[in-house]
Amino acid sequence: MRAGARADRRVQRASMADVARLAGVSSQTVSRVSNGYSGVTEETRRQVLAAMKELGYRPNSAARALKRGEFRTIGVITFSLATTGNVRTLEAIATSAAQEGYAVTLLPVAVPTQDEVRGAFSRLGELAVDAVIVIMEVHLLDAATVSLPPGVQVVVADSDAGDRYSVVDTDQAGGTRAAVRHLLDLGHRTVWHLAGPEESFAAQRRADAWRATLTDADRTPPPLVRGDWSAESGYRAGLRLAEEADCTAVFAANDQMALGLLRALHERGRKVPEDVSVIGFDDIPEAGSFLPPLTTVHQDFAEVGRRCVEGVLRQMREDVTEPGTTLVPTRLVLRGSTAPPRLG
Repeated sequence: MRAGARADRRVQRASMADVARLAGVSSQTVSRVSNGYSGVTEETRRQVLAAMKELGYRPNSAARALKRGEFRTIGVITFSLATTGNVRTLEAIATSAAQEGYAVTLLPVAVPTQDEVRGAFSRLGELAVDAVIVIMEVHLLDAATVSLPPGVQVVVADSDAGDRYSVVDTDQAGGTRAAVRHLLDLGHRTVWHLAGPEESFAAQRRADAWRATLTDADRTPPPLVRGDWSAESGYRAGLRLAEEADCTAVFAANDQMALGLLRALHERGRKVPEDVSVIGFDDIPEAGSFLPPLTTVHQDFAEVGRRCVEGVLRQMREDVTEPGTTLVPTRLVLRGSTAPPRLG
């Protein structure tokens, strides 16, 4: 083909037929290469890709989507990217979606209200997504329970909507029970709790399980101390707890608050774990580098993301709804921040 003819062809949008002619193959072969299908030799694939590059051809993903009835895109609605859990869950969803050949469209929602949720679903519909995952860590401000639009393939992460929707969540209660029982088994008479914010589903479940575990062990739960997930709130709570003479063990609802708690105890001369044992929740990558290294509950965010993606894809492919909650197990990671209480 003459160089001039090739240049003229670039002026107009190249078609699949143009690529087929330049590569010396059929349009069906070009389609198979574009869609990543097997059954094409490596030499032919290289020829087609070279022709695409030379002509500046890009497959029309919108046309393919209309033909197949899918856009290979999953929408994700989240109310906040400020918490470790939400960020790591989102990362896991994006990774799992990519492994399945899907892209992710993220839509943050500024205010957790029913109207904002409906608006987010409407905007995602305009962006042409096949299904939606909602990371709903907090209660809605204007509704007792969330109500999602009908006819949408959806999975909800970190919520209490399991009776009506497909929900994937960490086993918050199981992880909390393991943490509290570990401290009781070490010999602590009771366990104080540094809880997360009231509007958080995870914080609520961890606080409920903490209280129930102590009650089942015939121990009186101490007054609950509340933070907001941040290290600074953990520090402020730690200054208060350091003044409690009978506080020998604290279960913090996340690792960031535990970090602030460790600082406050150190400043007030309360040694960890000799005077006070501390357990966190999340097992963030830095937890093993705290001073002392933090005993904590490990959440498998990668598995949460995988199950969210697996759930919406199964709904799409089988055209089914699957209400109910899938719990991803946790495990207690023992490090240097817990020990038996001092004698006396």
